[in-house]
Amino acid sequence: MDIAERMREVEQEIISRRPEHSVDLALDRMAELVSLLGEPQRACPVIHITGTNGKTSTARMTDALLRGRGLRTGRFTSPHLVSIRERICIDGAPISPERFVEAYDEVLPYVRLVDERHPAAMSFFEVLTGMAFATFADTPVDVVVLEVGVGGRLDCTNVADGVVAVITPISLDHTRLLGSTVEEIAAEKAGIIKPGAVAILAQQPLGAAEVLLRHAVEVGATVAREGVEFGVLSREQAVGGQQLALRGLRATYEDIYLPLFGEYQASNAACALAAVEAFAGVSDEGEAAGLDADLVREAFATVTSPGRLEVVRRSPTIIIDAAHNPAGMAATSAAVQESFTFTHLTGVFAASGDKDVLGMLAELEPLLDEIVVTRNSSDRSMEPGEVAELAAEVFGEDRVTSADRLDDAIEAAVALADEATAEDVPGSSGVLVTGSVITAGDARRLLAPGGGELPAEPSASQPSRHSFTAAELS
Repeated sequence: MDIAERMREVEQEIISRRPEHSVDLALDRMAELVSLLGEPQRACPVIHITGTNGKTSTARMTDALLRGRGLRTGRFTSPHLVSIRERICIDGAPISPERFVEAYDEVLPYVRLVDERHPAAMSFFEVLTGMAFATFADTPVDVVVLEVGVGGRLDCTNVADGVVAVITPISLDHTRLLGSTVEEIAAEKAGIIKPGAVAILAQQPLGAAEVLLRHAVEVGATVAREGVEFGVLSREQAVGGQQLALRGLRATYEDIYLPLFGEYQASNAACALAAVEAFAGVSDEGEAAGLDADLVREAFATVTSPGRLEVVRRSPTIIIDAAHNPAGMAATSAAVQESFTFTHLTGVFAASGDKDVLGMLAELEPLLDEIVVTRNSSDRSMEPGEVAELAAEVFGEDRVTSADRLDDAIEAAVALADEATAEDVPGSSGVLVTGSVITAGDARRLLAPGGGELPAEPSASQPSRHSFTAAELS
């Protein structure tokens, strides 16, 4: 059997387990698995990241900064856009199919033991988490950047104890599992803040901030808050991204180019910087100075965040974005208005039926001239007819079109954009594909070179090459 066939077989075996969205928040199965594996999650320090939006982008920026300091990194994030291997990265690159299969074969006997001892078998996400810990320990890496799946306190990644815990902005999502208020959700996410750790808190709703601070005090963690101990001092639009000045925990960093759009990405950058400064203080036994400013600039200049306001085509410009809740969609809408100068924008929208679809559509309505609703490849995707009914409530029937397939929806949106493009203003119309990480991944497969599979991220010594500039795109 060749490796491609074996990789497909392994992926199918993992997917056939209890799915990612069927979450049973508990740590007993995961704690038993890592015990059988020899506690690989304790092989090196961990920077643990939770929050409602911005986790993956913050993880990627944190990873880039750590690699810029010469550290070997392991990164575990979810969900994936195109390939399941994206979830487990070494030094910014998804592990190879061979390494993925090896990791699965290594943990499978122990997974089966755990399955036999519990009423519910290990889930898709638990198996991948075990594979990630085993891979990082075997490599070995110097530091792990670990993104929570859902919540924090009972998420299976929480068998690890982060020396730094990052909490990105909290809003309502996964309410069935985490609670119906930001305070209840914050209480779950606060669970990754461990005794003696440094907690890096993005700007939060007041109720969430109070819960996080109370928990940090109770466990004896040090707290650093965006807007108080660190934050964004200034930001200006730049070609292909933005120019930032950031205040870290130990120094101020000027002239930082971040090749990503949106105020929220600047905030994510500030959190990542503070996290790495805090980690440097822990790992270097109280290092008092800030990070090397040139290395910080070089690292941020290499950052990519696929599926997050990512431009994948021109003529017309097509942007894909993974926003999947109202707060994320509000941030996306604001970033598009700030960073692009479209005179006409058509949306393509597909979302999971268990999300606040009406809330997302309401955030999109002021931004879009019309919307094409469809479904994505997930069995959880809301049917186009149902989405169309909700969209008509928000946009009015005359601004809503429906398509049964995503590729047809994109084709219809491109036709609408082309029709609206002013003859003497090329690029004045665009298409935004959004509503779900799965929607963004499906669109990337259709539109990006190489079927959308993510390449290795450039290191600080190899600045990224951008295909498009803001001036070219809008």
